[in-house]
Amino acid sequence: MSYQDYLEQLTFLLFLKMAHERTQPPYNQPSAIPQGYGWPVLLELDGEPLERQYRKTLENLGREKGMLGVIFRKAQKKHLKHEALSGTELVAAVARLCAMNLLLHGIGGEESPIRDGVDSLASTPSVTYDMVLTNPPFGKKSSITVINEEGEESKESLTYYRDDFWATTSNKQLNFLQHVKSLLKIHGRAAIVVPDNVLFEGGAGETIRRKLLHECDVHTLLRLPTGIFYAQGVKANVLLFDRKPASETPWTKTLWIYDFRTNQHFTLKTNTLKRADLDDFVACYSPENRHQRKETERFKAFGYEDLAKRDKANLDIFWLKDESLEDSANLPDPDVIAAEIVEDLQAALDEFSLIAADLRH
Repeated sequence: MSYQDYLEQLTFLLFLKMAHERTQPPYNQPSAIPQGYGWPVLLELDGEPLERQYRKTLENLGREKGMLGVIFRKAQKKHLKHEALSGTELVAAVARLCAMNLLLHGIGGEESPIRDGVDSLASTPSVTYDMVLTNPPFGKKSSITVINEEGEESKESLTYYRDDFWATTSNKQLNFLQHVKSLLKIHGRAAIVVPDNVLFEGGAGETIRRKLLHECDVHTLLRLPTGIFYAQGVKANVLLFDRKPASETPWTKTLWIYDFRTNQHFTLKTNTLKRADLDDFVACYSPENRHQRKETERFKAFGYEDLAKRDKANLDIFWLKDESLEDSANLPDPDVIAAEIVEDLQAALDEFSLIAADLRH
């Protein structure tokens, strides 16, 4: 925040406190602030709940008529419009769609918060952030097209060498995971969508997982169902972690895994994923206090020692019985099964193609 923005926020808080004091003896005046948005409500909260309530207070009081509306209108500031959000996108068409969406929501202006045409993996970030939310492009390896003097094209694996990376690999997902860690401020929070292979792949994958568990608080893994991305068979997860200061002991104490995949079937058209489908996960996640979580049938806790002892620090953990394997009546629709088979075969073919290309070079 600029000094002016900081002073303005303090003024709002002082106003709310003074408005409450006017309702107490000896003044005993009726409150000028609608119920639910006054100073006492803020006093009862702390941390993230306090921030959410404060933002809600600013938004709702800004909609009031009369003097309250004048005082609180556009209280969220300049900072949200021009400074709070930023992003990097390699593909110009995707950056364009993102910029359109931001502008329609009043974010940005003369300067776009989205940098386009930039390979975010190419260099160590010069700016760090409080929060990173990302769904990087899926694909096991990065490659570049090389044209020789005769005009012939060939593909070469693209490997990133960065001092801030724990391991050198051509696996894009493992590189993005390391990059997100570098983007975070100390105590910054991240949520990143990753395919299953990031959870169990050996070599660089094992090194990165062990480093991540040690240097960050990897607190939650959401196993997503198939059928909610571009192809039916894509198996993905949301990994949530906080970056922490250097420590001799691991920061990850407990990894909580929510299995939203087993016995769950969604499609992009006939049975789409709805926000209400995630209500149980949100309740189990307990955003108000992650240290008061309780295990359920789909939500289990795994301690660091148990995770570290697993072969290759494999985080691809599941425990629910797949009903479709026991009862044919519970099998997914044929089109879902067919789509998953096609996706698996295509993934295998892509891998063989990469191997064949590497062997040629």
